[in-house]
Amino acid sequence: MKLQSQLNAAFTALLLVILAVTGYIIYSLILDMLIEDEQRQLKQNGEILAELINESGAISNAGLSNFLNEQNLQLIMYNENNNVIPYSTIPSKIVKGLFENNDFSARDEALWEYKNARYVTSRIIITPESNGDQLILLTPLDDLQEVQQQFIFRLLIVFLIGAAAAILLSYFLTNKLVTPLSQLKRQLKKVENRQFDDINRIKATGEIKEVEQSVYEMANELKQYIRSQQTFFQNASHELKTPLMTIQGYAEGIRDGIFDENDQDKGLEVMVTEVKRLKKIINEMILLAKLDSDTEVYNKDKVLVDDLIEQVVDRALPIINDKKIHLKQEVEANIVLYADEEKLLRALLNLVFNAIRHANSTVSIQVKKQESNTHILIEDDGEGVAEELMPHIFHRFVKGKTGETGLGLAIARAIIEQSNGKIAVDKSELGGAKFEIIFKG
Repeated sequence: MKLQSQLNAAFTALLLVILAVTGYIIYSLILDMLIEDEQRQLKQNGEILAELINESGAISNAGLSNFLNEQNLQLIMYNENNNVIPYSTIPSKIVKGLFENNDFSARDEALWEYKNARYVTSRIIITPESNGDQLILLTPLDDLQEVQQQFIFRLLIVFLIGAAAAILLSYFLTNKLVTPLSQLKRQLKKVENRQFDDINRIKATGEIKEVEQSVYEMANELKQYIRSQQTFFQNASHELKTPLMTIQGYAEGIRDGIFDENDQDKGLEVMVTEVKRLKKIINEMILLAKLDSDTEVYNKDKVLVDDLIEQVVDRALPIINDKKIHLKQEVEANIVLYADEEKLLRALLNLVFNAIRHANSTVSIQVKKQESNTHILIEDDGEGVAEELMPHIFHRFVKGKTGETGLGLAIARAIIEQSNGKIAVDKSELGGAKFEIIFKG
């Protein structure tokens, strides 16, 4: 069953249950209300009758008879002292049956029964009370039940009209709710088939809009991921193919005796160099795969950032002295991060070595606390990152003019993101590139 049908069925069932319970409660209460109202009216009419009797002094007065006829009242005159019925407007057979089956001496208002008929009663004491005369007015309960049935019938019509309107409104609302879901399903099918360029935005509100936004963002991420994977394989094949071709060329030349002894030695040196280069690329690819997929390789603990920067500077010092680079440090003390110290050190080394390699004369390292976040900035005064390369600089095998394997920045990004941080690249005020790392909390 489709979702819209399920929602409509559930709403209709709920509505029917509510109407049934409401109808039953009203049906149960309406008769009691009618009886109470009838007893109140009987009491009012009985008081008027009592005044007429007191004024005329006789029960057979013409005015009294006219009043009884106009009000359609049934009357029993009962004398409590003698336990007799001196006068009644009801046939004597019914009066006798009522007298035998009900307690006439009880002064409370009650329902009297005779055979299958029931009567609503109201009792009025005629003054002086010592005479024991009482007026008992009666109304057949059948008349009230007929009013009850008419009221319930009209209420049922109102319920049916209201239910029909509610069901139509339910269909309209569920259709409005389900239509975006159906459209979203079609867009997800396009994502499944990798038809990312054919994905369309849909109009929706509330949580469905949030889901639609998430699906759209997910599709864009998948699109970027698939493209990056394709680029990765293309770049990886190129990076691996170049040293392999060099090794193959020298190996075949040595095998075929093309090179003399000096060229053979040179070729062997080149082959060893290229093998080392291949080994480095493969090791970095393996490391990057582990960093992206296996969170268990991270052993997180408290890391003092100024100690970490000191380790970075110690390792970079020989290259800095060799290239005669001026290293500026501005590190706030006692900043603590929760991360894998060894891997975070590698990420920072990759970034600092990258800055040293591209710098002309200056590299800057800053660590500062802003609100609750830790900011680490690594800048240089080199050529910087080309504008078109900035969105892809952290992808695998993406590198600048003097880059090495193209995996260093990708490794740094993976480590920083696994440490609950973010990294971005921008232009530095020194003239080169600025890498900014932000750790929250």
